[in-house]
Amino acid sequence: MKPILFTNARLIDPDTGREQAGGLLAHDGVIRDLGPQLTQAADADVIDCGGQVLAPGLIDMRAFIGEPGGPYRETLKSAGEAAAAGGVTTVVSMPDTSPALDDPAVIDFIVRRARDTSVVNILPAAALTKGLKGEEMAEIGRLKEAGAIMFTDGARSVTNAQVMRRALTYARDFDALIVHHVEDPNLVGQGVMNEGEFASRLGLPGIPREAETILLERDMRLVRLTGARYHAAMISCADSAEIVRTAKAKGLPVTCGVSINHLSLNENDIGDYRTFLKLSPPLRDEDDRQAMIEALTDGTIDVIVSDHNPQDVENKRLPFAEAADGAVGLETLLSAALRLVHSDRISLPKLLRALSTKPAEILGLPSGRLKVGAPADLILFDPEAPYVLDKRDLKSLSKNSPFDEARLEGQVTITMVAGRIVFDRRSI
Repeated sequence: MKPILFTNARLIDPDTGREQAGGLLAHDGVIRDLGPQLTQAADADVIDCGGQVLAPGLIDMRAFIGEPGGPYRETLKSAGEAAAAGGVTTVVSMPDTSPALDDPAVIDFIVRRARDTSVVNILPAAALTKGLKGEEMAEIGRLKEAGAIMFTDGARSVTNAQVMRRALTYARDFDALIVHHVEDPNLVGQGVMNEGEFASRLGLPGIPREAETILLERDMRLVRLTGARYHAAMISCADSAEIVRTAKAKGLPVTCGVSINHLSLNENDIGDYRTFLKLSPPLRDEDDRQAMIEALTDGTIDVIVSDHNPQDVENKRLPFAEAADGAVGLETLLSAALRLVHSDRISLPKLLRALSTKPAEILGLPSGRLKVGAPADLILFDPEAPYVLDKRDLKSLSKNSPFDEARLEGQVTITMVAGRIVFDRRSI
């Protein structure tokens, strides 16, 4: 493979916050050179970036992929194509499949299948408990050995505190990362959206914030008890941000994420029962959305995830209370996140840190930074390019995007994985 030289780029390294004009040389899967002085290289294919941003590829820590068991929703191949179009170079796939990813053989299947069919890196998360039932701990050591990058029950919560304590204890001994969906199903009950005045007006049963905060509080105490590494998959309200902020101040090994949907949308966007906006956790009110942005800017929230959850038409074209939770998000993750930059809520390097560098640090990956020797997982994008999203243009097999027909800014021009261009908008 010939070297590829990007010239006339706006280089942003979110690891250091450094931003400069210059070039970058990628060869043999890694970054060979970069800087303002780099304008030519022998035998290299040259790409003039025209002043666009060149940055590390995004790393999405939460995506649901149908394979195995539900390829009509999404395959590893289609998820890879959707991710590449959105500038996501590494995806962590959730274990909510059929069968669940609770066996080393199934983890090995995902690793091999992704390597053979996906144009981006897809890393499997293994089930935390057998069958995702929350009753018996999965074999953490064997699953990690088979290739599991982290451990989670996906969209399900472990309500049994003793099971969670044991899992955290074993994870600590294997230096494994526990990622938990903090939403108590008993408090969720029959709720389908955020509890409050708007839910009452729509005549829909609500989900209280306490369904999230009580479980999160419990987990913080279990982390203090065990000393294990813990990541709250997604928080959605101001009280949760305060819980994480306090835990970090005490020195607990805790990190957390937020869905791009909870940074960009609130419960009012549900409007006339729009099922594409039925999510778990539910969209909260505007005060909570603003609290999520503040928690992101002050470092309480570490990462932004797409929470990509494809659902077919039959599961979404139903009354709101009966529709399945979830929205696709791989292709719109960057564009939706750039709204925060355009509204001057966060700087671009800091945003990219939450989308690439910080997830890499948490997962122990070498990517997520612009430096010589780092993997050449890169994106070139124009942060100002305007477009209107048409769900028919999405590469995902499912089209349940909460941003359908929305005006967005910021489009990916080129996505590179291991030094190979896997998406090029210039050829479309």
